[in-house]
Amino acid sequence: MRRVIFNQKGGVGKSTITCNLAAISAIEGKRTLVIDLDMQSNASQYLLGAKETDANKSIVHFFKDSLSLGLFGGQGADIASLIQETPFPNLFIIPAHPDLEPLQGRLESRYKIFKLKEALDKLENIDDIYIDTPPVLNFYSQSALIAADKCLIPFDCDAFAKDALYSLMQSLAEVKADHNEKLEIEGIIVNQFQKQANLPAQLVAELIAAGHPVLKSKISPSVKVRESHTYAQPLIHYAPNHKLSEEFKALYAEITA
Repeated sequence: MRRVIFNQKGGVGKSTITCNLAAISAIEGKRTLVIDLDMQSNASQYLLGAKETDANKSIVHFFKDSLSLGLFGGQGADIASLIQETPFPNLFIIPAHPDLEPLQGRLESRYKIFKLKEALDKLENIDDIYIDTPPVLNFYSQSALIAADKCLIPFDCDAFAKDALYSLMQSLAEVKADHNEKLEIEGIIVNQFQKQANLPAQLVAELIAAGHPVLKSKISPSVKVRESHTYAQPLIHYAPNHKLSEEFKALYAEITA
């Protein structure tokens, strides 16, 4: 199963959700791969720590090699060769790199939008893939949506986020119609949900009333998230018995049921 975690609004918890769901998948015994397509590299740092990533061992190398196809007789990068182990059993990553940004224009002009899907179609010995994306509908997020089976949408209980959601749904519908008819919106993940506050409950109720696929499992705000970022350990490893870890396990169980 390939899942892309995407929202055009920044700061909604994409990287946190990606890495924590992937970590639970790995604990469940599945060989799980995270692909980081965001030049900010938050998912990469979450799983590998703050060490600097070599561009030649990142997803940048794959996309650079795709540009050389037909020019030098190459076959393109073997995406499997870029997979790195994390400190956690069964959990692997292809990290991002800042060089993604300057490469984007060349990839767009050469229409390499299907290369990630083609590479993942050939990838073996991986059970589940979670793709983290930049907070914009650009070449990389579109590549992820074309390569994925399902899309998870983080929503951070903000009035602006609600307004942006309708534009996002239209964008996803266009990608599905034009490039990936199998793409399904698996659900909206309500993040930073404060149960006792009126506004979050009101916003969620409005989304449900509008027919949006809001998942039942919600993620609460907690300082434990920032702590787990600091120590480069997903919550299931950093604080396995914490309330937030239980919420992520419930979310994982819901989407894999």
